[in-house]
Amino acid sequence: MDDDGASMNRFPGLDLLRAIAIAWVMLFHSFIVGGLGENFAWLSRYGWMGVDIFFVLSGFLIGTQVLRPLARGEWLSFGGFYARRAYRILPAFVVVLALYALFPTLREAPGMQPWWQFATFTMNLLIDYTNNQAFSHAWSLCVEEHFYLLFPLLAWGLTRKPSAAKFAVACAGTILLGIALRSGVWLQDTAADPSRNWFVEDIYYPTWMRLDGLLTGVMLASLRVYKPKVWSQLQAHSNGVLLMGIATLCLALWLFRDRVGLLGNSIGWPVLSFGLGMLVFAGAGEKSVIGRWRIPGAGWIAAISYSLYLSHKMAFHVVETLFGAQLQGRGVWAFACYALAALLAGAMLYYTIELPFLRLRERRSAVPADEGSAKAAPQLQ
Repeated sequence: MDDDGASMNRFPGLDLLRAIAIAWVMLFHSFIVGGLGENFAWLSRYGWMGVDIFFVLSGFLIGTQVLRPLARGEWLSFGGFYARRAYRILPAFVVVLALYALFPTLREAPGMQPWWQFATFTMNLLIDYTNNQAFSHAWSLCVEEHFYLLFPLLAWGLTRKPSAAKFAVACAGTILLGIALRSGVWLQDTAADPSRNWFVEDIYYPTWMRLDGLLTGVMLASLRVYKPKVWSQLQAHSNGVLLMGIATLCLALWLFRDRVGLLGNSIGWPVLSFGLGMLVFAGAGEKSVIGRWRIPGAGWIAAISYSLYLSHKMAFHVVETLFGAQLQGRGVWAFACYALAALLAGAMLYYTIELPFLRLRERRSAVPADEGSAKAAPQLQ
């Protein structure tokens, strides 16, 4: 999962959310090494929601970056935006993809989609999940890449003649269309009962099914950019918003008690995204509990989270190959070993590849490093 702003000042609340997101995702992915055992299933069961935190964060920060110059009546530099995205995303991604493609023994699963599908960010639309699960977590990066490609163009078109009503209709239409699409596909696939993993391939991975989180982030960015007074007034009540977000997240957990059920996959996604959006709002200021407290280590984990996201399954597999027999059945202690290996791999990728290219980007960029940022980097990407 990716976002912008490696060297920006950060809100501790957003760093905390980002750190929670990547830890939650890794807990969920512990199933590839046997899981944490029944006693810890409650901790990892909903870990897939960590990706949705990243989506909301990306929508908010990238949305802010794109909308701010447009709100000032300035020309949006499409070339500059896409160049910054390329510096941010591609170096670490290319390295991990090359490792997966060239060294099959590092894969957490034998089968893998063709490399060109990853290189063109189309893997999430073409995957045969039953047979090709290696590096499949790159699906979320594909979704974000599609967002980066299309959102600046859509934002430019909508802001040529700004209209709150037009924006509201576009947002409501996107949400309702997503509900209708997911519901229709779910009903069709459950009736046909195809032998493939239709839930992942038809509902969970496709970009058009997963716009709720990104849209929620963009809605927050629009409020912050176009209604700064309202944003500030609401920030005065950010702890109340935080509590509402937690309550809404609890509702989403209930809706998704059957992860592949119709209830969650119809209305569950927007409910989950709105709940996470309230958490992001609370974290994007300094008046909430999570916005004021700087948790030791959260900023560092947030900084390396993109590299960590890309490489953690590979690290899990290497540890399992070398020490799996000794770690089997040790629950949270086993996960601590896997997590330590993932942190080492993620840190190595960050400091040797990702960070040098981010510094190179800032040296070559004519745009100030904090332009359009929310003083934070949401990192998956």
